[in-house]
Amino acid sequence: MAKKALITGITGQDGSYLAEHLLSMGYEVYGLIRRNSVTEHQQSRLEHIADSVQNEYGDVLDVASIDRVLSKVKPDEVYNLAAQSHVRISFDIPQFTVQANALGAMNVLESVRTHCPEARFYQASSSEMFGNSVDIDGKQREDTRMTPVSPYGCAKLFAYSMVRNYRNAYKLFASNGILFNHESPRRASNFVTTKIVKNAILISRGKVKQLELGNLDSQRDWGHSKDYVKAMHLILNHDRSDDFVVSTGETRSIRDLCEIVFRKLGLDYRDYVVQNPKYMRPEELSYLCGDSTKIRTTLHWKPDYSFEMLIDDMLDSFQGLV
Repeated sequence: MAKKALITGITGQDGSYLAEHLLSMGYEVYGLIRRNSVTEHQQSRLEHIADSVQNEYGDVLDVASIDRVLSKVKPDEVYNLAAQSHVRISFDIPQFTVQANALGAMNVLESVRTHCPEARFYQASSSEMFGNSVDIDGKQREDTRMTPVSPYGCAKLFAYSMVRNYRNAYKLFASNGILFNHESPRRASNFVTTKIVKNAILISRGKVKQLELGNLDSQRDWGHSKDYVKAMHLILNHDRSDDFVVSTGETRSIRDLCEIVFRKLGLDYRDYVVQNPKYMRPEELSYLCGDSTKIRTTLHWKPDYSFEMLIDDMLDSFQGLV
């Protein structure tokens, strides 16, 4: 009998790739989606698998809808990916960010405990929880001190802690994937990687004159979403619940990203990229570099995409769209 998986946030970048991956493994895939007035774009990332995914309307802030869906589906695995996912915007809407990312996660976790306690629960935790804490070797790992510097990171740390609490208090199979930055052609246009790639293409075609960005010296550990959703599945199918850092172990700055993208288009980013203070965070997170030794050795996960391959994938995909 096929396993059943429920994905909250299924219409997002990670949710759509995870749905594809689980379908390829023979799962029955269900999604929890919020109602959106612009229905034409609500499930655009899922159009190619729409006939294979069973979606239910609901919201992680609406406990009744979560209870209804979990009682109906009785999933074997629950992947909680729903979130207000933009870190910079979390400073503008901190209350909603905390409600969605902290309380929303707890709502799903409690509903799992009540309606399907045998299900395995995955929480999409984040490298933003570390803030500016870095171990002496320049890495962040599972036991690195967590001192988040954004409402997004603070809310994610609450959800992370609740998963650990429910795992210990109620013996649920509840695990955290501490994912570092991961991108793809399905990343929304207001995220910096997509913003850089799309605008660089427009600049190369003479349609845009310059690109405004925030802190060019922020350093991040970037991977591909396709690789990271495979890690999610491995984490939930481990023989015990646990927490894992998922990362490439390599760090590059926003400036590095600009240099590579523009160079691939035959341009010098310094002729087009300018800094605008409005894109700076009130408190900056300067550096992230994950040590994913634990998941590589325990679950034998490793990324297939290099940083250059990620950029090439995004450039190739956006060439015909912008």
